[in-house]
Amino acid sequence: MLHESTTTAVDSTAVAVSKLAIGIEYNGANYYGYQTQHNHLPTIQVAVENALSQVAGGHPVQLHGAGRTDAQVHACEQVAHFQPPVARDTKAWLFGANRYLPKDISVLWVAEVAEDFHARFSAQRRRYRYVIYSDPIRPALLREGITWTHKKLDAQRMHAAAQLLLGTQDFTSFRASECQSKSPIKTIDAISVVTYGRYVVLDVRADGFLHHMVRNIAGTLIAVGAAEKPIDWVAGVLAAKQRAQAGVTAPPYGLYLVRVEYPNVFALPQRELGPHFLSSMPDMLARV
Repeated sequence: MLHESTTTAVDSTAVAVSKLAIGIEYNGANYYGYQTQHNHLPTIQVAVENALSQVAGGHPVQLHGAGRTDAQVHACEQVAHFQPPVARDTKAWLFGANRYLPKDISVLWVAEVAEDFHARFSAQRRRYRYVIYSDPIRPALLREGITWTHKKLDAQRMHAAAQLLLGTQDFTSFRASECQSKSPIKTIDAISVVTYGRYVVLDVRADGFLHHMVRNIAGTLIAVGAAEKPIDWVAGVLAAKQRAQAGVTAPPYGLYLVRVEYPNVFALPQRELGPHFLSSMPDMLARV
């Protein structure tokens, strides 16, 4: 916690900057997604804006995020930027925001960025991990942080099927009916499925994602991993360009936004990939 005397001392020497970027970690289980809702339901954006406003002495703060996450979806490192309404040291923004945030949201870092930086439009790629707990017995721990299945999953089959989704393709079969994206064409440049103890982890990186795209891919690959569908079925699903041809939409709890990638020129802080309980898992996409 940042004590008031410390904040005052920092503020007295702070220099005004035009734009700040922040990294945000959150457990989305109790929120209706990242983005502000018109019906005033609790969201991550509103909570962080309110905390930053407190640090700014009551001045309003508007965040611009790298992208939306659905209701009950988590983030290991969402990125956003804002125009600071008052001069504060980056440490004052960091520790001050965390002082006012609920316990299921944390600001990880605050960094000054160039005026041409935009959290959404400067992003090059986004990366998600979907964590499945495969065991006959339902887990009592991490219930809102994983997706449980009693089915025995073959991660090698899932990985082989996932490779059929690589490249620039039409992902209509994996988009939600309410998706507002102008085009279903996206480029997946890396995707893997690995077993880590009882966890089966889908790791996917792309230039962008459609609404429910990762959860629909996860549901489809689970059907393959459970030997309910053949591996090459995924190619047919993709070619059909019909949502009804794919698997069920997997639950939101197992989904994590783990990284938003930007050009090196912006020099944003780099942290280890999450989620924390998988922190020792080898990075299967590191060399891709």
